[in-house]
Amino acid sequence: MSIYDTLNKEQKEAVLYDKGPLLILAGAGSGKTRVLTHRIAYLIDEMGVNPWNILAITFTNKAAEEMRHRVDDIVGFGADQVWVATFHSTCVRILRRHIDRLGFGTNFTIYDSDDQKSTIKAVCKRLEIDTKLHKEKSILNAISSAKDELIDVREYEINAMGDYNKTIYAKVYREYQETLKRSNALDFDDIIVKTVELFKTCPEILYSYQERFRYVMVDEYQDTNSAQFELVRLLADGYRNLCVVGDDDQSIYKFRGANIRNILDFEQHYPEAKVIKLEQNYRSTQNILNAANAVIHNNTKRKDKALWTDKGDGKKVRFRVFDNAYEEAEFITDDIREKVRKEGARYQDFAVLYRTNAQARLLEERMVISGIPYNVVGGTNFYARMEIKDILGYLKTVYNGLDEVALRRIINVPKRSIGSASLEKIEDYAEIRDMSMFDAMTQAEDIPGLGRATQKIRAFVDMVFDFKKQVDKISIAELIRQIIETIGYEEYLQDYDEDGYEDRLENLDELISKAVAYEESHDEPSLGEFLEEVTLVAEIDNVNDEDGRVLLMTLHSAKGLEFPNVYLAGMEDGLFPSFMTITADDPFELEEERRLAYVGITRAMVNLTLTCAKMRMIRGETQYNAVSRFVREIPPEYLDNKVPESRRNREDMVFSDILSAPNPFDPRPKAILRPKVTAKADKPFIAQSVSSMNSVAGIAKGAAYQAAAQPDYGVGDRVSHIKFGEGTVLKLEKEPRDYKVTVNFDAAGQKIMYASFAKLKRV
Repeated sequence: MSIYDTLNKEQKEAVLYDKGPLLILAGAGSGKTRVLTHRIAYLIDEMGVNPWNILAITFTNKAAEEMRHRVDDIVGFGADQVWVATFHSTCVRILRRHIDRLGFGTNFTIYDSDDQKSTIKAVCKRLEIDTKLHKEKSILNAISSAKDELIDVREYEINAMGDYNKTIYAKVYREYQETLKRSNALDFDDIIVKTVELFKTCPEILYSYQERFRYVMVDEYQDTNSAQFELVRLLADGYRNLCVVGDDDQSIYKFRGANIRNILDFEQHYPEAKVIKLEQNYRSTQNILNAANAVIHNNTKRKDKALWTDKGDGKKVRFRVFDNAYEEAEFITDDIREKVRKEGARYQDFAVLYRTNAQARLLEERMVISGIPYNVVGGTNFYARMEIKDILGYLKTVYNGLDEVALRRIINVPKRSIGSASLEKIEDYAEIRDMSMFDAMTQAEDIPGLGRATQKIRAFVDMVFDFKKQVDKISIAELIRQIIETIGYEEYLQDYDEDGYEDRLENLDELISKAVAYEESHDEPSLGEFLEEVTLVAEIDNVNDEDGRVLLMTLHSAKGLEFPNVYLAGMEDGLFPSFMTITADDPFELEEERRLAYVGITRAMVNLTLTCAKMRMIRGETQYNAVSRFVREIPPEYLDNKVPESRRNREDMVFSDILSAPNPFDPRPKAILRPKVTAKADKPFIAQSVSSMNSVAGIAKGAAYQAAAQPDYGVGDRVSHIKFGEGTVLKLEKEPRDYKVTVNFDAAGQKIMYASFAKLKRV
């Protein structure tokens, strides 16, 4: 039997389609990687396509590695010549060969997010921009968005005319790019942008790659931005053998620049395209899929499809409502522990997903108390740890002396008493002579005013040159050891962080192990390629399926993963979907959130549990929110529990019930702290701050009662609320313990709340 006979009808059709544009709409769990790998095998084995004429692009190193292994298993000899890589890795390989055509050195370094922030900060300082008025993060986001849309500095400056804020951003954009050029560095966005620029300015180079890659395949196509779309278009225009695989229902990265129109409009760009839908799911039971289909069906901006499986109905989706977030976390951890003890489940079979990182805290606390091993995906990335960035900073300086960010990081690590005044003199000297800071440091004796710092700078420069001489003589691992020993870094760490000293040393050992593993797996290892590999590593690439731990992660981080048991926590309107999404002017903002819910639901293979809390503290304010509309969109026959009627307007809770709400910092047993909730449906809600919660607890314990002071606003006044924004006071009623105020908020509508809790400010 042929390997292609193991595919279902639609999968086989996609594999055997070998000419022209092809759009594979692959629903969650429908075997898209299998289709891609079998298609590569078919092209090589049956159609006689040379392996080196095939390019397969994906988004993460983990996905690329999995695809590469599967191709090797199927094809065998010659499979290693298929170019399987991420977008960024593909572009870096091209730029290493040709970026000199754009005025950069081929030994360029890649700036990670921390390096970008440092550069923006320095640029704003040089341009004397007030970062209290113009936030560095906002400027960086604006620049990144411009690059995603292939808007260069000149075009951005033209578009900014007449807009004061944008003209400020334009100045920073220009200086930022010039700084990168001087440092012979690219940021993540530049890697794609510069490759597109290279292809457009050097048609002979583009032609060579079009001839090289006669078949182009792109995974997760719904996640591409405009720059990536243009890159793929240019590469595929030679032979138009472009196969893209994706699912518009799983497009959840708009905040990173992903453009869902790329997949929705594929047939407009390629009118001759073949479209094949993969709707058979091999991951989940039918009840889980029915829930997912019901939710996503409410979106309008999508291609019609519905997941199905032959795995059977399975268990109904569990739905649980708790009085507060503490009980929610307690239930989840207890449930995991019971399944491990009584059903033989493994901890790695469980994932707890949530909308915001802040939700992890309570879950972590309960995991610790329950003795459950866990990992939080999205914690400090290994390569973002101080000690790792320090040593990588040395390696970057050795590799590319133009890298100003790396140089500034290490110049006084360990301390060399080269002060900021000396660094400013070096910087001024370099700027006047249009040279890098490191080159200026080699001329320290000629820089006026350095004084005793001259000798220290010279010693530093000589040390870097000594390391440079060793690059081609010793291994990368040995170079790291030599750097650590030469600069006395272990002693520095012990003085810097005595308590965490051992952990930091273990991290350095792990970096050395990474270097050894890299060199063993590459025929021609190089320092530049090693630095490139550790810079481009994605957070999800570090997820270990056999780690023996429960995974806690945001819904965005969970994409591409699957687990036998999944918990979606915090399923409440105002949290998921967020309040900002619900009140947004653009209805498609809510559609993105719904796609995120769809992704979360379809991570579950066997058991899916949805949980919500009647009361949850968010940003120091206790909120009472309705059950998420995404839960209410699931038909009752797929749930094991009835969904309460909507409580969107629960402002009118009885004050005595508020008094019984728990103080989250109160050490008393849970049974004492459980609040009594007797609110009626369709009544408004009360928001309470942490301080007011504590005062409520104090009253409940018998503390002396003090009547609330009369507010400084009245009916008709304009007021502002920390969450709901601005509104107009409609009513102000004195009650025994407080003033009840009714406000018609511009964005959130009418709310009724108690004045001492609401903290309204007159505007």
